[in-house]
Amino acid sequence: MNTSETFASLRRAVLVAALSSLILCLWSGLALAQSPEPQRLPSEIVTIETAAGEIHVFAAEIADDADERAKGLMFRQDLGVDEGMLFIYERPGQVGFWMRNTLIPLDMIFVAPGGRIVHIHENAIPGDETGISSQGVVRSVLEIRGGLSRRLGLAVGDYLSSPALTRYGD
Repeated sequence: MNTSETFASLRRAVLVAALSSLILCLWSGLALAQSPEPQRLPSEIVTIETAAGEIHVFAAEIADDADERAKGLMFRQDLGVDEGMLFIYERPGQVGFWMRNTLIPLDMIFVAPGGRIVHIHENAIPGDETGISSQGVVRSVLEIRGGLSRRLGLAVGDYLSSPALTRYGD
């Protein structure tokens, strides 16, 4: 192979690499453009009082209709330590969750009518489509950053309150 053939071969390789990079960049941009923007809902204060009398306060977005509950925290990149989402149901019942399109680990705090915490599912796995049950009748579910309920010492029997729940008769 002579010098001009080597140069032509090298030029072709560089051109293929550049075109491949361009295609990859365009494809990545298209994929990002098609990802829905995470919804942001109005927030209200949610408090949890532990059996020891400690009070923990969260600014929780309120998901109180079927569409809002279905989207939940999908596509969120992060969640602050004092943030969450409170899912409120019109009627108490057994509910189930999954983590489809959810990018961050979450703790799910299941709350019976009257505010008593009846189940805590810790560190739900991002993207996992395995069902997560309330394991009983609930009126609401608070999702917070994964692992936070254990760090704060939250437990079954603690009480959650919010002005949003009061509007629904709790």
